[in-house]
Amino acid sequence: MINPIEIIKILKKEKIKNVTGVPDSNLKNLINNFTKDKYFNNFISANEGSAVAYAIGNYLYKKQFSIVYLQNSGLGNAINPLISLANKYVYNIPIILFVGWRGSPGSIDEPQHFFNGKVTPGFFKLLNIKYKIIKSEKDLKSLKTLIKFSKNNNKTVAVLFPNGLFNKKENINDKEKKLKINRNKNLIQRSEAISILLHSIKKKTNLISSTGYLSRQLYQLRKNFCFKNSQDFYLVGGMGHTSMIALSLSIRTKRETVVLEGDGSSLMHLGSLASCGVFGRKNFKYILFNNGIHESVGGQKTLAQDINFKIISKGFKFKNYFFADRLDNYKKIIKNFLNSKGPSFLELIIQPTNQNKLLRINNLNKIKEEFINEY
Repeated sequence: MINPIEIIKILKKEKIKNVTGVPDSNLKNLINNFTKDKYFNNFISANEGSAVAYAIGNYLYKKQFSIVYLQNSGLGNAINPLISLANKYVYNIPIILFVGWRGSPGSIDEPQHFFNGKVTPGFFKLLNIKYKIIKSEKDLKSLKTLIKFSKNNNKTVAVLFPNGLFNKKENINDKEKKLKINRNKNLIQRSEAISILLHSIKKKTNLISSTGYLSRQLYQLRKNFCFKNSQDFYLVGGMGHTSMIALSLSIRTKRETVVLEGDGSSLMHLGSLASCGVFGRKNFKYILFNNGIHESVGGQKTLAQDINFKIISKGFKFKNYFFADRLDNYKKIIKNFLNSKGPSFLELIIQPTNQNKLLRINNLNKIKEEFINEY
């Protein structure tokens, strides 16, 4: 394993202060050091393409270099600004990509990461981006070399960090408090909110849930308590695309279609909600599970609890907005929300919880076929 402090030291020696990106579980111990160490300007972006754009802006100010951190599944979001702006044939702007390599060869990971992990090195070869794989502290010499290559040649480069590489040690010079997470015990728990929803929905309701703890919690409740009054489709990947899958389904059926989406996923492609508000029908219901953090990848903050979703939902043409942050008012509101004529928006302020022991979703092809066969 690698002590993340060693990478912090390298970046400081190279005078790289700007870091930006989308949190990743592989890189969480490194990213948390970026957050706590006042030396770094850490900007957590809504999606990977936006992070690349932010890094371009940094470079336009006195040629300041940036680290862009992301999970390899986010390379699809990053590719547009990388090849249409940063590329040497356009503005030739160097960026240093720190990529959490989910599904790296020989690692134990979830099904959605297997193919992605396999093709990740080929992605960089195709784009002519020089990359290095870091497997141990011995490889940190090549990290130094790669950063110098990027600076000297004005080239975008990538560093791949396989699964489970970093230990949990923190910056020894950091006197800041640990990451602050709002753990107000009066807030609704995700498990409670989903359980009450499953008791309240009509038969044959479509439930479309976003990647991370939301889908895993729904899956576990379904398994433990044998709820059969709805049909689920779990997004185990495709962060930010939950609402559009649900919208497409809701337009083609009269069934109630309920979206369960976390705040990080919602913000990643917020423009999708505009489509849902304008084109959503009476059967379209959207629930935002807002805890203000990227919970399943390390607890880094999102901007969600600083945003007025009531105004946004109205601006996006949702017909109804509902809000709940306590169990007693949620129990009252959920029925009104489900009985409303959509498109309707419900914002739940929920309590962050450590739920690493939730079941992993498997038999994905079976889940897909069972969902399709319901029609």
